[in-house]
Amino acid sequence: MSKILKIKNKISNFKKTITVPGDKSLSIRWVLFASLANGQSKAKNLLMSEDVLAAIDSIKKLGIKVITNKRECKIFGQGINGYKYKKKLTINAQNSGTLGRLILGLLVNSPEPINLIGDKSLSKRDFRRVSEPLSKFGVKFKLKKNNFLPLKIYGTSKLKPIKYNENKGSAQCKSSIIFAGMRTNGTTIIKAKKSRNHTELLCKHLRLPISIRKNKTFDEIKIKKVKKINTLNYRIPSDISSSAFFIVLTALSKNSELLIKNVNINPSRVGIITILKKMGVKIFFKNQKIYKGEKKADIKIISAKNIKGINCPPKLNSGAIDEFLVIFLVAARARGVSYFTKLGELNKKESPRLKWAEKILTKLGVKTKTTNDSIKIYGNPKLNLDINKKIEIKNYLKDHRVFMTSLIAALSFGGKWTIHDKDSINTSFPNFLKIINDLKK
Repeated sequence: MSKILKIKNKISNFKKTITVPGDKSLSIRWVLFASLANGQSKAKNLLMSEDVLAAIDSIKKLGIKVITNKRECKIFGQGINGYKYKKKLTINAQNSGTLGRLILGLLVNSPEPINLIGDKSLSKRDFRRVSEPLSKFGVKFKLKKNNFLPLKIYGTSKLKPIKYNENKGSAQCKSSIIFAGMRTNGTTIIKAKKSRNHTELLCKHLRLPISIRKNKTFDEIKIKKVKKINTLNYRIPSDISSSAFFIVLTALSKNSELLIKNVNINPSRVGIITILKKMGVKIFFKNQKIYKGEKKADIKIISAKNIKGINCPPKLNSGAIDEFLVIFLVAARARGVSYFTKLGELNKKESPRLKWAEKILTKLGVKTKTTNDSIKIYGNPKLNLDINKKIEIKNYLKDHRVFMTSLIAALSFGGKWTIHDKDSINTSFPNFLKIINDLKK
């Protein structure tokens, strides 16, 4: 099967209703919480991507029984102290920064050293941002060149609570510390810059000993040792980050409408909605509900006729950090200049995404000015490519979001595109191309 995708035509107008797979952040967190519960937990609409399968494989290696079929996943938790730590154990997080960083917080009391490895992309991402705070609990680490995978974690039975200032806005770092605090006597206190809060919401839903005091720019989180976690049956809401590609495709397509069903609209995740609304895109929430602490809704999008540039407030960055690549496509067709700043975190993702944004926009003929943490995009409301314009996308460290953004650009602006490594979508969105093809029908 070819790993190359060729796109020769823009998408025609459409009016459709779709459902995207379960939220990746929630899917991985459900797997980890269920592995610690006392008894059987069940999930439906669990995202069965490579990242989530890696999480399932990891807890299996820690002695947890898992049964999956097309309808649901069952995890038979053995309690908060139920992991079985084998000698010379290696856990492979593959491409998942969420799994790699969060699971370290659960391994802080391992009596045996554990190796953590990942794929080529994950092995280039900074793990010191979690090893540094976890070391304060009394855990020891051995990392490649101090920052990177592969690493070895040496747990301890003498964990001590910490106070930590998390100032990067990293939900993965914050969540890893929360997990470690769940295993530690006393009270662990985190002053955390605002970021997605799925871990905290699940802790509250499960009635764990956590308290959160919200301030304007940060949250103060206190977590005490957990003695027991109840089972968690969960129908995972759909992923806003996966929905983002179809939101932008609809906005950039003529005379089109789309309804995306049952999407997680956690306020810490809907930065893309806020940004696109400011740019003139018509987006509506329907059937809003609260489910196990999380907000969810159907999202309706209507083609945008007058897109305007934006000077994007940096306070929106953390809520849209995974969606900026496609947001930049909307800015490319905006009237006027769009300016996005304080985006250094983008270059610490699966690929240097800010650099890839510049490359893709340049291939589209869009003028940009970039620094190591900002991009200025000079929009062109009439942006459409010549039908014979050839564009090739390759060597992007198989970053799933680069692939999907390139495909949305091809369908929105035209030209003849050759996009390599289409299997990259398996990390987060295996049926992405199927939904694209359904929209074409």
